Amino acid sequence: MLPAAFLSALPPMPRQYSAGGRTTGAAAPGRGSAPPPPASFRERFGALRNLPPFIKLIWQTSPTLTAINLALRLVRSLLPVVMLYVGKLIIDEVVGLAQAGSGGDLRTWWQTGQLDHLAVLLAVEFGLAVVSDLLGRVVSLNDSLLSERFNNATSVRLMEHAATLDLEDFEDAELQDRLDRARRQTMGRMTLLGQLLGQAQDMITIISFAAGLIFYAPWLIVLLVIALVPAFIGESHFNAKSYSLNYAWTPERRELDYVRQTGASVETAKEVKIFGLHAFLIERYRTLAEAFYAVNRKLAIHRAAWGGLFTALGTLGYYAAYAFIAWRTVRGDFSIGDLTFLAGSFRRLRNLLENLLSSFSQVAGQAMYLDDLFSFFEIEPEIVSPANPRPFPNPIREGFTFENVGFIYPNAEHWAVRHLDFTLRAGEVLALVGENGAGKTTLVKLLARLYDPDEGRILLDGHDLKEYDLDELRANVGVIFQDFVRFHLTAAENIAVGRIHSAEDRERVEEAARRSLADEVIQRLPAGYDQILGKRFNKGVDLSGGEWQKIAIARAYMREAQLMILDEPTAALDARSEFEVFQRFKELSHGKTAVLISHRFSTVRMADRILVLERGRVEEIGSHDELLAAGKRYAELFELQAAGYR
Repeated sequence: MLPAAFLSALPPMPRQYSAGGRTTGAAAPGRGSAPPPPASFRERFGALRNLPPFIKLIWQTSPTLTAINLALRLVRSLLPVVMLYVGKLIIDEVVGLAQAGSGGDLRTWWQTGQLDHLAVLLAVEFGLAVVSDLLGRVVSLNDSLLSERFNNATSVRLMEHAATLDLEDFEDAELQDRLDRARRQTMGRMTLLGQLLGQAQDMITIISFAAGLIFYAPWLIVLLVIALVPAFIGESHFNAKSYSLNYAWTPERRELDYVRQTGASVETAKEVKIFGLHAFLIERYRTLAEAFYAVNRKLAIHRAAWGGLFTALGTLGYYAAYAFIAWRTVRGDFSIGDLTFLAGSFRRLRNLLENLLSSFSQVAGQAMYLDDLFSFFEIEPEIVSPANPRPFPNPIREGFTFENVGFIYPNAEHWAVRHLDFTLRAGEVLALVGENGAGKTTLVKLLARLYDPDEGRILLDGHDLKEYDLDELRANVGVIFQDFVRFHLTAAENIAVGRIHSAEDRERVEEAARRSLADEVIQRLPAGYDQILGKRFNKGVDLSGGEWQKIAIARAYMREAQLMILDEPTAALDARSEFEVFQRFKELSHGKTAVLISHRFSTVRMADRILVLERGRVEEIGSHDELLAAGKRYAELFELQAAGYR
């Protein structure tokens, strides 16, 4: 067992954060919750179960590079013991020649052939040294290539798996921590690859050296192992504590990344300068960074102190063995070459075993990090296509029917929407009206199956949305949200994301731009449709909010979907542009089903019907004139807004 002082050398665990503020204790486990970090010795090494699938991933990345790497390392693993033994033979040969004392100069010795054997041995050692160096360089090259291939392949797999997850998953803070750890492991496991292959090489070398020691003095192996055990246990312990520390501080590390990005990015620069937020953000970053540094420093100090003690014990064991070998040589049991070979073998074997045990402990620690990667891959989406989906209707004949639909966000106290009963008829334009938080955006996300209802069901032409293929459904839905993404791509690509497999169809892209009035914006750009948008990359050009909005609306037209959903599509447009966009939208949505969300009543009045939401429930539904005549919530809100223009 480790000393009590050693076991007490643990860093304090940080406080946990919740959405409502800082609290103590771990958050309640949920769908996005990762398993707690391993604590016991058995659990730490239980993480080695991750190595077989990891090795399988390496092989799948590139069987050729992996096989070449293993073959090269096999050859390289045998070279050290062969070179050391050749060195022993050289020393014995030199000592023998010196004792012979035949006299004469170098030419005489060379002509008599006395140096032939020595010359051969020196040539062999030189050749082995050259081969060892070349193999080392080739192995390093192979390692870097294989690591890069593995990193790329795993990053692609991570992106592919993330694409299958539900929107609800990405809105879960705990899953965001989990995804962040998985991303870090994608980049950080490149060293584990080299360690595993290096361990395999070292194991063969160790067996070779051990065979030589056993032949001369078997008990030296026992002394060697006893000297190294404390260092091995200590390294294992501190690797586990390092993982636990990084695991527990994941939220703070994500906050550090966020604060650093916020303090120095083009997206936030204007408001940071206007509001003078630099000092606040810098202090926030400094406070978090110093707290993380403090616990890391304490762990590093304890690790260095105990590591130094354990290394001293190992050194003591080595010199005890060295003294014994020297004594046996003085007694005449060993030759000078044997002394050199045994001392060198013991030293190399000690270093190799020490590195192997340390590396094995590090591998066990890194295997715990693999839990983060593989556990992320194990998350399964809940919103999926059925095994035998129903053919998607083309065209939609009846429309979408909400039957007592309710949805509540995870950990929320109140329902986002509940008891929704209405029909979105095929071919009509339905406007959604309501105050912020009334459930308008939630409703359209349910329509697109970004969420599934927690209560009730949504029917399309009389059948549950869950009966249709998910990709087909979303291919027939064009959604532009108010918080649309401003991609740092070309203007053409920014529009083409609405139907990305038609990105090469420039005629279609330009037609979508013309429909949304974005073509006027693009024509003013230096490179037109090939102009990079945004300031992130060199020669990028940023657009105004209204100009970006026209680009985003073009994506909906690019899609040619049967259901068009525009969530506050004209919020950043001036009055003239807004009027033009909706006149065009009214024309182009003819024969299509459309949902429009807007706070501007001058906009929603053009809809066939208007649905008024209040606290997640349907309060009114009807045409503009019908709702005004009813004199309820819609009429009240309309009059309030109209009064502002008088």
